[in-house]
Amino acid sequence: MRARYANLARTRTLDPERDYLAIYQTMLRYEFPWDMKLGLNLAFNRSFSIPAIAAVHTATGELTERTQKRLDDTGLLMYEMVLNGFDQPRGRDALRRVNQIHRPYDIPNDDYLYVLGCLVVIPTRWLQQYGWRRPCCHELQATYVFYRELGRRIGIADIPESYEDFESWFDAHDAAHLQPNDDAAAIERATRMLMLTRIPKPLAPLGNALVSAMYDAPLRRAMQVDAPAWPVRTGLHLALKTRSRLQRWFGTPPTTPLFADGVNAKTYPNGYDISQLGPEPTGMPYQPDP
Repeated sequence: MRARYANLARTRTLDPERDYLAIYQTMLRYEFPWDMKLGLNLAFNRSFSIPAIAAVHTATGELTERTQKRLDDTGLLMYEMVLNGFDQPRGRDALRRVNQIHRPYDIPNDDYLYVLGCLVVIPTRWLQQYGWRRPCCHELQATYVFYRELGRRIGIADIPESYEDFESWFDAHDAAHLQPNDDAAAIERATRMLMLTRIPKPLAPLGNALVSAMYDAPLRRAMQVDAPAWPVRTGLHLALKTRSRLQRWFGTPPTTPLFADGVNAKTYPNGYDISQLGPEPTGMPYQPDP
């Protein structure tokens, strides 16, 4: 049991303001790899669902017509920054690429802030409900600081000053703006395959119902997704709770971290260059950092 909490003990010796990247990497790669990947998938789904944001995505066609590439590109850019930080060459190049992709669009600050809030709040809430343990205060703070730093580097203003403040801002914005809309419904239909890959193979026949059960009621309304039957919702909840307890009592931390062999994607079976990621008409050539 002591080994199960070794990473937590080490995390508590670190400073989340200074060591935020190491703490966040440990969460993703060692402590909660499956849960963090699923939580980030849920965060991306929600970030695409505010009507104004959904309209931008359907207008470009990136999520509805080139779905796999768009999802792979988003995931690869995020994981390059998480695995390398913002100051190492690949992390810097990924950050620069994110800025180049978004530069041609006149996106309001609150929309950027909402997307950032999804990445902060949604995975954390999943861990609080279904992780093998709840994230500690150092992990909450490190998550906030990582995304605060990302937000600052892509020019987002008025980022709330703490995790708790960001969570409150997110909930208020979500309640005011997450409304049913056809664009979100179209994106959800196109991107559902990403969530289906998180379903264990024995449960594949129930895959669509289980995906819908992972969404909360406001998100289902926005995406115009019917609520699955209560046995599916209850069964999923109980299964996830049982899994968390079994992991806590009998699990051991992985000795090989997630992404130890790099980050792979269906779109790039032979590997990728950061300059390939994102829409083809970027508006300006990609120039890697020297």
